[in-house]
Amino acid sequence: MEMTKSSTKVAARKKRQKHRQTASKIVEKVSKKVAAERVRDTQRKTEAPLEQFRSTRVHHTFRGLAERNVAQTRELYERSKSTLQAILESWQKTFGAAGQGAVALNRRIIDIADRNINNSFDLATALAGAKDLAEVVELQAAYWRKQLGYLSARTKDVRALSRDQNPR
Repeated sequence: MEMTKSSTKVAARKKRQKHRQTASKIVEKVSKKVAAERVRDTQRKTEAPLEQFRSTRVHHTFRGLAERNVAQTRELYERSKSTLQAILESWQKTFGAAGQGAVALNRRIIDIADRNINNSFDLATALAGAKDLAEVVELQAAYWRKQLGYLSARTKDVRALSRDQNPR
């Protein structure tokens, strides 16, 4: 009699475990389907408003003016960047070994800023050549996705460099 009760309990426990596993699999499948549907729904909602701007054209005179402004601004930036590089090199020569780490950290931060500025110029150039408002929105969205990914990675780099400079 005692043996039958324990074997019945074991069988019941196994059955519950099997039901839980089955329920877990069903919940996982439903969750994936719901998530996929949300992604499709979000894409439909974001793409639909852009369609109304596809027919909005940017005048070629405006594009030419914008491209010229971007080129002039980039040239000014390049001159400023050269001056900053010269100052950093001067600091690097002036500081001893203790200051070298600080210069390396500053140089890394400036490199990050330089890349961000160049990416912004690339965006401005692309925006100046955009044919319609929908393309402008698409270019900006792609730019920000790229920038956020890059920023996340570079934050880790700077944190590591900073940690090397300030050991506790």
